[in-house]
Amino acid sequence: MNIVRIDQSFGRFDEVLTLIRSSFAYMDGVIDPPSSAHHLTSARLMQKAKDEIAFIALEDASMLGCIFCRPEATSLYVGKLAVSLTAQGKGVGRALLTKAEDTASRLGLMALRLETRIELTGNHQRFSAWGFAKTAENSHPGYDSITSIEMTKRLD
Repeated sequence: MNIVRIDQSFGRFDEVLTLIRSSFAYMDGVIDPPSSAHHLTSARLMQKAKDEIAFIALEDASMLGCIFCRPEATSLYVGKLAVSLTAQGKGVGRALLTKAEDTASRLGLMALRLETRIELTGNHQRFSAWGFAKTAENSHPGYDSITSIEMTKRLD
């Protein structure tokens, strides 16, 4: 597996979009509000790759996963971490997070930060096993109940 940084010149954003949508599809009908992945387009992903730090995991020409990272004041925000259905459970997500950790360290940032939906308890457990701890509970605009949790991993 090879993990490479991509920018807006990357020619396969349609595949990145398919990867994200297919790996997030299990959330449909489970989370409320629906995933922001439904609002993504190839053009929006291209813009995200320009504005953020994006990596893809490849095995030969096959796209196994992706991650988009945004530097903040003290942390690197991790978003749209997606792993293809055929590559799940094979260390791709962990490898992408390791690349994010390396990037945060290189930028002098002290932590990784992410958000996951309150209903996705399997994600909470997975991220906890990878060293993340719950740091906040949040609500989407228009919702009175908690819809997501923030998790942070301190980097040494």
